Amino acid sequence: MFSNASNFVYGVDKVFLIILAISFFFMIAITAVMIYFVIKYNRKKNIPAVQLKDNMNLEIAWTVIPLLLTLLMFYYGYAAYLPMRQPPKNAMVIATTAKMWKWSFKYEGDKQSDTLYVPLNKPVKLTLTSLDVIHGMFIPAFRIKQDVVPGRPNFVWFIPQQTGEFNIMCSAYCGVLHSSMLAIIKVVPENDFNTWLAALSITSTAPLNAGLDILQKNGCVACHSLDGTKIVGPTLKGLYGSEVDVTTDGKQHKVKADNEYIKTSINDPDKDIVVGFSKGLMKSYKSLLKDEDIKKINDYLKTLGAK
Repeated sequence: MFSNASNFVYGVDKVFLIILAISFFFMIAITAVMIYFVIKYNRKKNIPAVQLKDNMNLEIAWTVIPLLLTLLMFYYGYAAYLPMRQPPKNAMVIATTAKMWKWSFKYEGDKQSDTLYVPLNKPVKLTLTSLDVIHGMFIPAFRIKQDVVPGRPNFVWFIPQQTGEFNIMCSAYCGVLHSSMLAIIKVVPENDFNTWLAALSITSTAPLNAGLDILQKNGCVACHSLDGTKIVGPTLKGLYGSEVDVTTDGKQHKVKADNEYIKTSINDPDKDIVVGFSKGLMKSYKSLLKDEDIKKINDYLKTLGAK
């Protein structure tokens, strides 16, 4: 039970075992008393009912004892939680982005990876940002979990104490592919980490990939495929320049997927609903994407060819 995968394992497991032990004690004790009374006061024994008066000692006992046990559980729980919100100043900061349905990790020097590499026995702080809906950073082996809420920067920190690979999951239901929002955290010796980081390429900003990069960073490709597959939203393959059947103000009609249509779909996604899809599936990106970003997206969509 007391693994050493991170510095928080012992404290969290200790709280869990204390609460579990108290719960089992009362479950067994209450069940035993119930069985005792069922046997002793079985109606076949014809024991006459007796009216019992108030018992002050009993009332004090069943008030004070649960209160003390609750305070005990709170104490150990708070003692385990408090260090989780106090990262050391020398912790290595990794910008962690959550989007449907993917985790991405950016290191110093604008280097990005889909797998989280961390050095052994070094404090690590993950700054948490969501690009769309509520997610949850959950590393079971490290006993850490933290909500990732859009517009509310958050963080988790830890000291990895055991080399190996561990699962990263999303603990908040974030859509139809929630169960696929997985990543791996690899804990390696510090020298191996430094070698890996030095070899990691800087995030691409080439013009030809700029539009795709924007789509990926904002989680667009999680709902809109690039290969013609129908998922949450319409595919982007062959979209630009095509005729699209949409419903606007309850009326179905065709519209050409030009620059203006794509800009409107990004800024006001519920205005023209593509036939076969539902309203309210996409939020507006008006405050997140500039006109220059949308132009780069259009340039990229022109390269995707026909459906």
